Amino acid sequence: MDHVTEKREYRDDYPDKTLYIPGPTEVREDVVEAMCEPMFGHRMDRMTDLYTTIVEDTREFLGTDNDAIILTASGTEFWEASTLNLVDENILVPTCGSFSERHANVAERLGKNVDRLEYEWGQAVKPEDVRAAIEESENEYDVVACVMNESSTGVRNPIEEVGDVVAEYPDTYFVVDAVSSLGGDYVDIDEHEIDVIFASTQKAFAMPPGLAVCIVSEDAYEREVEKDSASWYGGFQRALDYYDRKGQTHSTPAIPVMLAYREQMKHMLDEGHARRDERHREMAEYTREWARDHFDMFPEAGYESQTVSCIENTQGIDVAETIDTVSEEYDMVFSNGYGSALGEETFRIGHMGEHDVESIQALTDAIEDVAGL
Repeated sequence: MDHVTEKREYRDDYPDKTLYIPGPTEVREDVVEAMCEPMFGHRMDRMTDLYTTIVEDTREFLGTDNDAIILTASGTEFWEASTLNLVDENILVPTCGSFSERHANVAERLGKNVDRLEYEWGQAVKPEDVRAAIEESENEYDVVACVMNESSTGVRNPIEEVGDVVAEYPDTYFVVDAVSSLGGDYVDIDEHEIDVIFASTQKAFAMPPGLAVCIVSEDAYEREVEKDSASWYGGFQRALDYYDRKGQTHSTPAIPVMLAYREQMKHMLDEGHARRDERHREMAEYTREWARDHFDMFPEAGYESQTVSCIENTQGIDVAETIDTVSEEYDMVFSNGYGSALGEETFRIGHMGEHDVESIQALTDAIEDVAGL
């Protein structure tokens, strides 16, 4: 086959850039250094100490009694796994942007019958629409799958209220993609009966990429046990039973990234979930105020993301050129709009992880300077 791209040699002289993109985000120096410990075996007692620590610390931080799975993967793994583990036939997916649409596409590729509850990009999912879709459909849904934070449009869906609706239908399970929000946007998982919620570590957890975190209810676990087939790598039963027996992962994990996870979770527990949520809210409120002073917000009012602001380019600035110049002159990187439809119509600022209002203001000052605002 013809190769589209030739090899481009990786160099040692790249300038450091501060990341304000929707992930990966900035990682603490001590968290990076934690990955440099000597290697050890994933079936040693040391691994049990490491894995049980990060699993139980995660449950403590999130305030959940449900089980936690931490796998070497991106959050994408649990799009597939939750579908295979819980859906026999029918799944309802509210779509309001690229990632919720991709969740529906995954289910279709896995042979499931997918009903979409479609919204215009920038609009948020409404709980009453979900109830109506369930009530009016001829299908009995095994799962309702909703994205919490649609980072393509900067929309934060009201998954708490959606969860309360789905809980009225005991044979339907609620799956939440919280890839770009969990750890930076508080959600009471148990209170709203979320059966599966998953995230990637390189977003609001402020860790290196490479791990996916999934919280699984007892009902979801039992549902998979009853099924004839399920995901092999992301099987709830396989992962959780192995953890109960061995305190380890069933397959070889990325040990260095788990060491980083352990170090970062110390910081997260020290800050606490409520304060971490408050800090992210402060960053989001600052960014929205700045955006409305100079541009406008793209998401539906009242449903703006707490971790990624999608800003409507009402001034018609050259988004690509502004991003390049800010990167070149200030060593800061933010993101254009998602895909060809929003690429120049919007731009996005990731305010997640270890950033604070002061660091976000440094970026917005740079944008003002470069764009002549």
